[in-house]
Parts: sequence; structure tokens; C-alpha cells
Amino acid sequence: MKFVIQRVIAASVIINNQTTASINHGLLVYMAIHRDDQIKDCDKWVEKLLKLRIFADEHKPINRSIQDVNGEILLVSQFTLYGDTKGQNRPSFIQSKKPDEALPIYNYFAESLKNRWSKTQLGEFAKDMEIHSINDGPVTIIME
Repeated sequence: MKFVIQRVIAASVIINNQTTASINHGLLVYMAIHRDDQIKDCDKWVEKLLKLRIFADEHKPINRSIQDVNGEILLVSQFTLYGDTKGQNRPSFIQSKKPDEALPIYNYFAESLKNRWSKTQLGEFAKDMEIHSINDGPVTIIME
């Protein structure tokens, strides 16, 4: 799995001109599922995401977790994170798991995250979405 994690002041998902999810202070998390990933991999990534210390405290600009700051999470599936442009201009997505195989993994991850952190909102898997965000810092972390 690959994650692009952005610390945000606010973020939202818009589908067909309708806001379907929105958060304030927290994390915008883009998630891609690799062709070799399995459901059994999800729990460790949920745990890592919840413990990732990228929020400021009085001592350091990057020292507190989403749990420490009682922030919100917006999870968005994004298979294009595995786009490979080596030697070509059009990305290849062969490293991404096929949608019908990725959906159960995404659903499991999303439900596990929501069960562990109730302040979680979701984008919609395999939908064309507009993502609006106001980055904080900016702080962007790639976790793989």
C-alpha cells in the first residue's frame, strides 16, 4: 500500500457537484493498493496512520499524532499513486491492484480505520471526485 498523507486545515470530497465528505483540522489520506497487497496488511497500516506524529506541540512542529490533537481523517482511494512513468509519458498502472480485487481491501481498511477513529470520513472508491483541501504547513508524508 502507498499513502500520501497531508496535514490539512480543511478538506472535502465533491461528487457530481455535491459535497459527500468533509473534515476540518486533520489528515487528508490518499491510499493506493498495490497488486501484491492483502487484507491482512491493513491493520498495521491503520495503526501506523493513527500513530504518525506530524502535528505540532509547544516543543516541536512535528510531534503529535491525529489522536493527540483529536483531529479528523478524510480517506480517499487513489490508484494513480502507483503510476509508473519510467521511459514513457503515459503512466502505466500495472502495479495497482485491479478495482474488483482492491475494493474489498479498501473497504476493510476504511472500516478498520473508522472503528479505531470515529472522526473518519471517506471518499468513494472508483468515483470521479473533486478533492478540495487547505494544506497546513504544508506537511505531506509518503508512507509505503
